[in-house]
Amino acid sequence: MSGTVDAGDNAEALLRERLRRADEGIEVPGGLWARIKRPGAGPAPVPPATHVVPVPTTPPRRRAYALALAVAATVAAVALGAWWLVRPGAAVRQPAAGVRAVPVTVYNSESACRRIRSLECGLRLAKDPHVRYAARDNSAGRVWHGEVLAAHCVVADGRLVRDEEGVTSTRWYLVTDKGGVTGWLPGVRTRNTREVPYC
Repeated sequence: MSGTVDAGDNAEALLRERLRRADEGIEVPGGLWARIKRPGAGPAPVPPATHVVPVPTTPPRRRAYALALAVAATVAAVALGAWWLVRPGAAVRQPAAGVRAVPVTVYNSESACRRIRSLECGLRLAKDPHVRYAARDNSAGRVWHGEVLAAHCVVADGRLVRDEEGVTSTRWYLVTDKGGVTGWLPGVRTRNTREVPYC
């Protein structure tokens, strides 16, 4: 055990001796202490950077959000403009010249009215297929079960109408009766099986 202590002491003494000799061997550059003591002597200036990274004025996430918002606004404006151009008309359209009419037969779902030509059994032709069918000022004339009308064209996006049997449809036919009255017949008021061109 004493041998171990002596070896440790010898190593420590040897290390101290070497450090002392190294310290004595250091030569201080001439004028170093004078420069250190001089007033206003601070750290050496840092040279300016040669490459400056620009700082973006708008964060990338905010720019992406603004771009998405601009795209959405453009799409909405185009859609609104397209709807404005093709929006439903409000009145009876005149049949296109040269287009051959397709015959359609009026159908009344109330069996009691199929043989009677009374005012109560008459079915309304509407002025506008996009307005409520029963509206007071939306009547162009009357037709009865079994009448054959000349259908000029059809729209598929008209007002939804339900007949007495529960059949519903948004299709409306632009028709003219034998007396020359033109109006819109709801799809539930016919059982048409022939192709009619779109308006």
